[in-house]
Amino acid sequence: MFAVFAFTVLCLVSVSHSTPLLCEKLIQPLESLAPRHLEGRWALVAGSLNHSQSMDALRLRDSITMYFSNSSDPSTVSYTQINRFGNGCQHLRYNISLDGSSFSFDVGNRFDLNGSLHYTSCPDCLVMRWVVKSSKRHSVDLYLLSRRREVDLREMEEFRAQLKCFQLPVPVVMDSAEKLCPERRSTAA
Repeated sequence: MFAVFAFTVLCLVSVSHSTPLLCEKLIQPLESLAPRHLEGRWALVAGSLNHSQSMDALRLRDSITMYFSNSSDPSTVSYTQINRFGNGCQHLRYNISLDGSSFSFDVGNRFDLNGSLHYTSCPDCLVMRWVVKSSKRHSVDLYLLSRRREVDLREMEEFRAQLKCFQLPVPVVMDSAEKLCPERRSTAA
């Protein structure tokens, strides 16, 4: 009986020591990212925010697509986020200034939106952390984006572990069956 107890204690100690090491890896921002890696279309797979009203707003979206396009300035990227609400599409365009793996959005002095890219073992994914500050809101957000509409179970579990490390709630997982909006707005003929 003592052997079983000792084994259990050893297992618990090893798990408790491995968790901080795992979190250290999962919350560490990437050292740098080539803007070419960002370029193109990304689908939001899952996201979590520590601001409950913003989390509720995320749940209202049927799908979210993000497009990054490089500019002639290697430290600036054009960002378009397209939110689908039923049959409607909302296009939001911003310029992003890059500094290694960190970035800041130009949102016209309405609020501060800064972020960083974080580790993921998923080869066609990005993990983005946003810090939003305004007079009405302070929020930390973590988003999992992929070139695919959904990720495998291992990749999602890794993202869920990151959320725990950042002390964020269970994510909103987007429905991969929902249509994505086109990059360009359709024009009436």
